[in-house]
Amino acid sequence: MAMLPNPLPQLADDPTGHSLGLQLPPGSVLDTPEQPALLWYADEPAAPDSWSRLLPARMAAGLQPVLVDLEDQPLEEWGLDPDAMSYPGEHDPDDVLAELWEYDEDFVDEDWPGLAPAQQPAAGTEPDARATEIAAALVRDKWSSDLRPALVHARRSADIPAALGWYGPVNHENDVARLSAVLRSWEDRFGIRVVAIGFDQLVVSVGAPPKTLDDAEAVAAEHYSFCPDNITQGDRDYDTLRAYAEHAVLGKDFWRFWWD
Repeated sequence: MAMLPNPLPQLADDPTGHSLGLQLPPGSVLDTPEQPALLWYADEPAAPDSWSRLLPARMAAGLQPVLVDLEDQPLEEWGLDPDAMSYPGEHDPDDVLAELWEYDEDFVDEDWPGLAPAQQPAAGTEPDARATEIAAALVRDKWSSDLRPALVHARRSADIPAALGWYGPVNHENDVARLSAVLRSWEDRFGIRVVAIGFDQLVVSVGAPPKTLDDAEAVAAEHYSFCPDNITQGDRDYDTLRAYAEHAVLGKDFWRFWWD
């Protein structure tokens, strides 16, 4: 499927988005030295319905909704550089996770266990509806003091980090397109959407979370390759992968990742 031309430059001249059939709140288009018109973001913090109100932009203009967290650093200081990244479709997610697998005799086996099985969503659960719920909860629960609605020109939600040239996981993986390849696989197997992104954090909604502890542990192994800091560091670390699976993966409708 060919990408639509990037419509973000139009928003610089038409901030309301009327020419694209949109009704946007007041906002700005971010230009970087590496790439003009990298994303659009609102001037004011998000409301609970902000993510869902931007969803029509996906069909109308090929723009993916996301909440950007500006609490710690303004976007101009994120070092965004999409030209430094490859393309997610060039990478096999199983290979990426296998290469990122780090053996720890006290925590995981030496061999990469392979991808977890796909899950079926509960009846009536649709990935975008789940994402709408998670985005609204992040705003209501004040996950950040400055969450802004934003639009990114990307083929699919999983590609948002690569399209931005995001360096959040730089100490773990320099080419975030490889992690977007994993996110694509999670879209297909678990109905995820990239709901929020910060300087070094990522939140995805999960439309079809694992329902058994064994399946959750298989997913936890993927999380360990994708973002080991999330499990072994931070406010809460875990003694075993199974403990992480039980508390952070099993039946959870969102996954949060943080890189040191």
